[in-house]
Amino acid sequence: MTVTPPPLPPRSGPPGGDGTATVPPARGAATAVAAVRALPAPVSASRGFLARATLVTVVLSVAGSLLGLVRDQSLARLFGAGSDTDAFLVAWTVPEFAATLLIEDGLAFALVPAFSAALARRARGGTGDPVRSLVTGTLPRLAFACAAVCALAVGAAPQLVQVLAPGLPDPRLAADCTRLTATCVLSFGLAGYGSAVLRAHGRYVAPASIYLAYNTGVVAAMFLLGGAWGVRSAAAGVAVGGCLMVAVQVPALWQQLRTGVRPGPRTGAPGAAAHPMDFAVVATVLLFALCRQSQVLIERFLASPLPAGAISHLNYAQKVAQIPMTLSLMLCTVTFPVVARALADGDTVRARDRVERDLALVALLVLLGAAAVIACAPQIIQLLFQRGAFTADDTAATAGVMRVYALGLLGQALVGALVRSYFSGGRPAWYPVAAMTAGIVATSWIGAAAVGPWGVTGIAAANAAGITLTAALLLAGTGRCGVPLRMRRVLAETSRPLRAAVVATAAGACAAALPGSPAAGLAAGVLTVTAVHVLLARALGAEGVEPVFRSLRSVTRRVRHGLSR
Repeated sequence: MTVTPPPLPPRSGPPGGDGTATVPPARGAATAVAAVRALPAPVSASRGFLARATLVTVVLSVAGSLLGLVRDQSLARLFGAGSDTDAFLVAWTVPEFAATLLIEDGLAFALVPAFSAALARRARGGTGDPVRSLVTGTLPRLAFACAAVCALAVGAAPQLVQVLAPGLPDPRLAADCTRLTATCVLSFGLAGYGSAVLRAHGRYVAPASIYLAYNTGVVAAMFLLGGAWGVRSAAAGVAVGGCLMVAVQVPALWQQLRTGVRPGPRTGAPGAAAHPMDFAVVATVLLFALCRQSQVLIERFLASPLPAGAISHLNYAQKVAQIPMTLSLMLCTVTFPVVARALADGDTVRARDRVERDLALVALLVLLGAAAVIACAPQIIQLLFQRGAFTADDTAATAGVMRVYALGLLGQALVGALVRSYFSGGRPAWYPVAAMTAGIVATSWIGAAAVGPWGVTGIAAANAAGITLTAALLLAGTGRCGVPLRMRRVLAETSRPLRAAVVATAAGACAAALPGSPAAGLAAGVLTVTAVHVLLARALGAEGVEPVFRSLRSVTRRVRHGLSR
């Protein structure tokens, strides 16, 4: 399935000044400016395009997230929360970093704009095929680099474990798992490359399906090999899942590149294809991604000397608590081309309005999720994980950590939304790197001071404090380095759902504690949180609530009309 808006006649104006990018989010490279200027302008179709692209991304991403929950449930059920799972989760650091750098952030920051520019050159005509030139010029180098890093990580697995978690009780098991998970560096690199190509062509189904394939491989390996291999089966599943991520994209990738190639001598513009990416821009996005992901390293380093299960409790709590943040950022992912086009046209007002609307909606959604997580944490963890080797004590410890971790969800979501405005200008953006570094330093210092008296809860509090500091710095720097936002307006819009979330959390916690069963408590708590949060946010005038009500009324009218017929 390809999600692209129909082209409209170009507007009159200077060359390169007519059009909107029909590509998915590219997080800032110099070539993005040329790409968004060169493509046709789907002005009247923009809403339909954003709706279709968002729907495809949301549905498949939610399915992948749900299967990721099944993966974590399976890990907890089969292996519990002890020294074995701690060892595996140290090895899990490799795919976490690889996914951030090669699929979600770093590689996408560099490759999607490059392919967008190549498509723009193809649209302008001329000899040769710039897309094919870009593939032949970059894919072999990327594959070689990923294979070299993969081999290095496999060979140095014991030393890597010692650096990541020096207090781990079973470093040998962690090293065995690391050798298996390190294979994902190559498979994730190829999967990320394929995703960038397809999204630049407006194809969303295959790229959004990769985590479905990945989690299927992990879950299947645990159940098939868990009896004989123990927790090593989960690490083997990472290796299998990485291969499936590549395989699920191969048919669409082959079809797109084969049908999109025009014959002819490749003599049009070799220089543009040979040097498609600005090194300074790539450096900034990679450093930002590394700094942000290093939060996981700090947490596991600080938790490794704690009693067995500490790393596992942190992991389970984070996986569940991050779901509201991930879902709330999907709109920003799809609307990024709108911001990029506005900045390319020099229309900072339009870019500012789009970013401010995105921030308001992100705050509304993530705070609703955070309120539900805090109010219903024990019921959520009990229903999801308390079975098999995962005990009631594990549930209590994980729920406590998750409640503290959820305090930083607003900061997590704001960082994810704001950083796009910094990387959309086509210039190296060092300020986000500095802001993220400040947050990491704060996380380290606070965590080192809090882990002694409060254990994993102190680590979770340090994470929330560090990412909130980063969000505040990114918000404060938008006027100088990113899209110039109206600070008072943004703060006022954020405060409205925040106040509603505080009240909704208290009401939801009371409602969740009343029923006897965890399922009934979760249902009562979530319904109460949703009703109180939405109604109070609407009463306070929070932006984004009224469009939801209009959509619900529209759906209700259509259903009634269909029934009446």
